[in-house]
Amino acid sequence: MDGINPALSPADLRLERRIFAASHGRDLTPEERVALERIRPPRTYPVRLAVQAYDGPIAMLPVAQLYARDVPDLSPPEGRDLLQVLWCPFDHPIMPRTLLFWRSAAAVTDILDTPPEPPAVQFDGYLPEPCVLEPEQITEYPDHLELSEELREQLKQLSVPQTAEEGMDPDTYYDCVLSNAPGWKVGGWPAWDSTDPSSQPCSECGTGMELLMTVATFEEGDDAGNSWSPHPHPGAGPYPSHRGFNATGVQIGSGYRQHLFVCPAEPEHPHIELVT
Repeated sequence: MDGINPALSPADLRLERRIFAASHGRDLTPEERVALERIRPPRTYPVRLAVQAYDGPIAMLPVAQLYARDVPDLSPPEGRDLLQVLWCPFDHPIMPRTLLFWRSAAAVTDILDTPPEPPAVQFDGYLPEPCVLEPEQITEYPDHLELSEELREQLKQLSVPQTAEEGMDPDTYYDCVLSNAPGWKVGGWPAWDSTDPSSQPCSECGTGMELLMTVATFEEGDDAGNSWSPHPHPGAGPYPSHRGFNATGVQIGSGYRQHLFVCPAEPEHPHIELVT
């Protein structure tokens, strides 16, 4: 904890989200105001928060559970057909630290009705909202920064009629419409919005790492029009945003993506996390 942002329990965060969702478009009720003030008491300045220490291990939070039958690009190790992604609800830094578990679904028989939860979550956006997945397979292309100079010049010369129809800049059409899809995804290409492309060798065998999964703050990009918009889901998400509803409730930094890279030679080698 940083002594500035109050760490809240998962139960209080979920209650806060329910209140905001239920009160959208109307005034808060007296009962809702009381509940919100209990969760986040008025602050005095300068801000001083007590830093609570927790003894023993902290339960990880589930981020994603993916079956190979639903996600063709998952590429699990031989004999495994299930990927479970968990993360720590505290910064390590600037993002939660993740753990990957490759499992056989048939071997998962002892299922907990109520999985353990951490006593607190450092940031609201580190508590994922449960979602039902509807995988959609698409084709995307590398970020323009990963292309050769020759290809970049060819892209600049392309005349794309859709740019005028959609009111878009022809120079950015490739990145916005053809390149990286925004939102959560498995496989594909990483986006390089806040840093230059960099090679990611496996720490065990030196093989070039490949993108396994992207955990994104938003499901839509700023300028992509409707090209990468997900199917609308009435009432989806705890918080509306300028890029549609954030159905997962997750926020990475101030609105970034967290990429998870794995070794294609051996997916169980240590993975790499990168925020862009």
